[in-house]
Amino acid sequence: MSSVLYPGSRVDVAALAAHPERIDVRSPGEFVEDHIPGARNHPVLDDDERARIGTLHAASPFEARRLGAALVARNIARMLETVFADQPREWKPLVYCWRGGQRSRAVAHVLNEVGWRAVQLDGGYRAYRRHVVARLAVEPARYRFRVLCALTGSGKSQLLGALADAGAQTLDLERIAQHRGSLLGQVPGTVQPSQKQFETGLLAALGALDPRRPVYVEAESRRIGAIQLPDALLARMHEGEAITVRTPLSHRIALLKSEYRHFLENPTLLLERLRPLIALHGNAAFSRWEALAASGDLDALIAELLEAHYDPLYGRSMARHFPAADRGAVFGLRDPTGAGFAALAADVLAASDEPREALEPR
Repeated sequence: MSSVLYPGSRVDVAALAAHPERIDVRSPGEFVEDHIPGARNHPVLDDDERARIGTLHAASPFEARRLGAALVARNIARMLETVFADQPREWKPLVYCWRGGQRSRAVAHVLNEVGWRAVQLDGGYRAYRRHVVARLAVEPARYRFRVLCALTGSGKSQLLGALADAGAQTLDLERIAQHRGSLLGQVPGTVQPSQKQFETGLLAALGALDPRRPVYVEAESRRIGAIQLPDALLARMHEGEAITVRTPLSHRIALLKSEYRHFLENPTLLLERLRPLIALHGNAAFSRWEALAASGDLDALIAELLEAHYDPLYGRSMARHFPAADRGAVFGLRDPTGAGFAALAADVLAASDEPREALEPR
C-alpha cells in the first residue's frame, strides 16, 4: 500500500463546513466536555488508557509511546472491523484530536491507506475552541436583538416559543444552557452542559440566524445556572430594543405552578433550594415559607417569594441594564394558555417593522 496521504489531507477550521463527516478520536471524557458539532466519538484511547499512558510517560516516555502505539493500533483495528466497516469507498471523513497530533494523524493515515479520503483538522479541537472564543467576541454584534423583559413567572419562555412558532427568529439561551435561569431553574433530570459545550451550541445557534432580521431573546442575567454568558452577547442584548410584558400576579402564580410542578410534588426540595435566601431575608421569613409549604398554601408562598425577592431583584437588574424599558413597547398577557401566548406573539409581531413575508410559521 502507498503511504501517500490524500492530497490536502490537513485542513483548518475555516474548511469545517465542507466536511460534515467528523470523527473525534479523543477520549470519551474529552468528548463529553465539548466537541465540534456533528462529530462522532471513536476514541483511539479511552479515559483509563489515556490516564495510564500519561502516568507512564512521566516515568518513561519511550515505554509510554510503545504501549500507546499498541493500544491505538488495537483500537483502530476494532473501528475498521465495526463502526467503519460499512463506509463506502467515497467516504471523506474529517478526523481530529486535541491539537491535531499523533492520535488523529494515526487514524487519518490508516483510513487513507485503506483507500478512503480522510483529512486531519490542523490544530485539532484546540484550534476549534480558539475559533469559538474568537467568534463569540464579535458574532453578537451582527444581530439586532429584541429583548423580552418581564417579571419572574410572566411567561417569557412561553412567549419566545410562540414567537418562534409564528415565524420570528429566536435565540433560546435557557434551552442551550439547559436551565431556567433562576435559583429554582435546574431542569429536572438534566445536567447543564459544560461552559465550553454551551459556547459551542451558542455559536451554532447564532450562525443559523439571519442578521438582516431581528432576533427575539429573553432578558437574562450574566449567569444561567452554572453557565456564564459571553460579555459581547450581554452587551449587545443590553443595546437591544426592550419589549416589556406585564402579566397579572394570579397568572404568574398559575404559570409558575405549571412550570415548576415538580416542586409542588416535593415542597421539601423547594425549601432546600430556597435555603440560600436566608442570608438575604432572615430566618423568620424562611420559617414563614416553611409554614406555608407545610399547610399546602403554595399560592401564598409563591406570591410572597415574588413580591419579597424576585420582583425587587428584577427591578434592580432592569434599572442597570434596560433603564428605558418602560418607555418602550409594553404588552399584556390576557390569557396564560397556549392560545393566549399565540395572541400575545401576534401582538408583538404586529408592532414589529419586520416585513410580513419574513414571518412564515413553521
